This record gives sequence, C-alpha cells and structure tokens, in this order.
Amino acid sequence: MKGEQEEKPPSKPPSSSLRIMEALGGRVPDWSCWKWQMRNLIRSPELVAKLLDLPVGELNLLQEVHRRYPILVSPYYLSLIDPTDENDPIKRQAIPVYDELLDSDGVYDPLAEEEDMPVEGLTHRYPDRVLLVLTNLCPTYCRFCTRKRILGKCSRIVLHRNFSKALQYIREHTEIHDVILSGGDPLTLPNSVLRRVLEEISRIENVEIIRLGTRAPVTLPMRFFDEELLDIIASCPKLWINTHFNHPREFTPFSERAIRNILRAGVPVNNQTVLLKGVNDDLATMRELIRQLLKNRVRPYYLFHCDPTEGVNHFRTSLFKGLEIIEGLRGHISGLGVPTYVVDAPGGGGKIPIMPNYILSASDDAVILRNYEGMIIKYYPEGKKEKPSNTPATTGISELLETDKSAIVPNSERIERRRNYSGNGEPKDRDSI
Repeated sequence: MKGEQEEKPPSKPPSSSLRIMEALGGRVPDWSCWKWQMRNLIRSPELVAKLLDLPVGELNLLQEVHRRYPILVSPYYLSLIDPTDENDPIKRQAIPVYDELLDSDGVYDPLAEEEDMPVEGLTHRYPDRVLLVLTNLCPTYCRFCTRKRILGKCSRIVLHRNFSKALQYIREHTEIHDVILSGGDPLTLPNSVLRRVLEEISRIENVEIIRLGTRAPVTLPMRFFDEELLDIIASCPKLWINTHFNHPREFTPFSERAIRNILRAGVPVNNQTVLLKGVNDDLATMRELIRQLLKNRVRPYYLFHCDPTEGVNHFRTSLFKGLEIIEGLRGHISGLGVPTYVVDAPGGGGKIPIMPNYILSASDDAVILRNYEGMIIKYYPEGKKEKPSNTPATTGISELLETDKSAIVPNSERIERRRNYSGNGEPKDRDSI
C-alpha cells in the first residue's frame, strides 16, 4: 500500500492448521501466502475425510454429493472446523451433506438473474445499478450459495469479449451509477485482471460506486496481505467492499488483520450475513457476530433470508426466526449494528425489507408505537390536536388514541432504574414516575 505499510500477518499459523499443512506438504511461512492457499485448495472428498477424520460412511455420502455439487475449501477455512463437533458451524457451511440431494423444492436460478442479463454475466435489475459476475471460482464453495448452479461447472468464467460488451452497456445506460462485482469471488482473479477491471469501470463517468463482493476476508484473509492488491484497491476511490461473515468463529487474527488492511487502504467494508439453520439462527450467536463486526469496524449491512436455491433447503428457516432475531438486536446493541433483514424475492423481485411491526395502530392525528421493551407509546407526528369532550370510556390501545394517556409501560430494567434514581443519581420517590 503506497505511502503506508500494510499490517503484517500473524507470525505463524494456529496449531489447528499444522496437520493440514503437513498433509499438503507446506511449510509454516506458506500458510500466510494466498497463492499457496489457492494452489492447495481442497477439492476431493477423500482428502477432506482424511483431514477431518471422517468415518467411512460419511465419506461415501460426501462422494455422492460431490458428484453433483462439488466440494472446494481453502486449507485456512478448513482449519477453522472443529472435527470433534458434529454440528460445527464452519463445517456446516463448507462440507457437503446428503441433505443437498434431498431438496425437491429448490430453484435453479431463484433470483432470475439470467433473465435480466442484457449481456452475458451482467444483470440489470434495479434502475441505477448492475451486477457483473467476473468468475465462478471461490476459495471455498459455500454450501448455501445462491449461485450454486455455476460453481464447478468449468474451471473459471474468463473475462473476454463479454467484459467489453458489459462496459459498453454501462456507458450507454447513464442511469447506472453503481456497479457490483461478484462471482464466484473476484479476489480469485490475478491482480493484473482486477486492476484492469477497476480502472476500466472507474473511467465510466456515470459510475459513482463500485462494490466488490468477496468472502476472502473469511475464507482467504491472506489475500489482503498482498501489498500489490492493497495498492490496487487504495487507488480506486469509488470502491466499497462487501464481505460475508456468518458466524463469530470466522473472526480470527488472520481475518481481523485482513479487515484492518482494507480499512487502511481507505476502503469501507460492509457485511452481508445469510440466516442459516444450524449456523447462526439463534439470538446469542447473532449478537456475538454483530459485536465482532462492530469491533472490527465492519458495518452490518444485510441479513439475508436464505434463498430457495437447489440443494440448500436444509439451511432455510422460517421468516419469523429472522424477525425474532431482529427484535432481539434492536435496542440491545447499537443501532449501527442492526442489519436490514431482507428477502431477495424469487423471479427477480429484488430485495424486500422485512421488519417487526413497531406501528400498532393509528388515528387521524396520532400513531401508537411499540419500542424494543414492549412499551406502547402514543406519538403525534404533526403535533397534538384537541379531542372531543364526549370521548367514550375505553381501555388499552383505544384508550391511548382517545384520551390524554401517553403510554402503557411494562416492567423493564430501564424503568426500574428510572424508578430508583433521579437525574443526579439520588434515589427518588417511585410515585413520581
């Protein structure tokens, strides 16, 4: 990174990776080299079974799933798996299970991306932005991927004449201000190709934002130990990086240093989490994930409901599970940390935000709101207006709308504190509340 030295990687890999390194013929310095990691991507069920000590029965199932939905995992990400935990959340994301073959309801292209492609690889759905798929290769094939249809189908989608056509389309459609680079993972491309892509798109006058979607900070963090790459992203002032942490255990000294290097390059980082059954579909895990993101100055951007892709139905939760989690985040962590919960609608309907209902009722001049504690509050958006004097007797929410009563207050820790202390810290009369 020109003018500022990037943060150095950890001096040695964690002990959990030593066995993997030995099996792959690596040395300690190799572990922090992204090129070594890419050369040694684990592609066979047999090697996975050996490294994780899987029983023969599980290997047989792995082989069967692999024939339809290939396995690919970086040595680094594999090292995060606890082989003694049958329900390990990292393993669940990276290692195939037989449930993938039992999905009879999944959709080949659930978001209809290919139907909105004016140029192969370029999806134009929203008026002001386009999605450009640069490659179908990733450092790890996530088992829940919405583009599972393209993974492993060929070695790589290569940039050729379609890239020039995509650039021309973006130039001609001046309403496009935002270009999202995706895949696969664009960070698997050589630096020379990434530089060309970013420079060519940056030159288009109507493009104001370039978003690069990558899971490399999670599955291949040493990619951001590459000084040349850091120089490339630092030289692109339009660039944002969207990454994809799903579980707090994905934060390691390696991933944290990768994020710090990205931020030092002057590139903001957002996170897009997918709600996954057995991985992060509980409030405690999600709160800890959000805390880790904020601690590392990564903005929690989206919480996606898992798409109905072929082979991923076993990851899907009810919509109410997502609402439950958002309810448990709001008010209990900083507002900076509450992502937008969205359903990416089938058929190309786009992202639809799903929120708990905080508006309970309304009249002509007032609305009844609910806060995170369950307090029910009357609010006048345009100021208080006079009520008729002949208001009938009523209770509950109707009473708030029809009388001067302002709130229905439940017991909570906050109210108890307010009852016990005045503004200067002195105890005060409970009856004054």
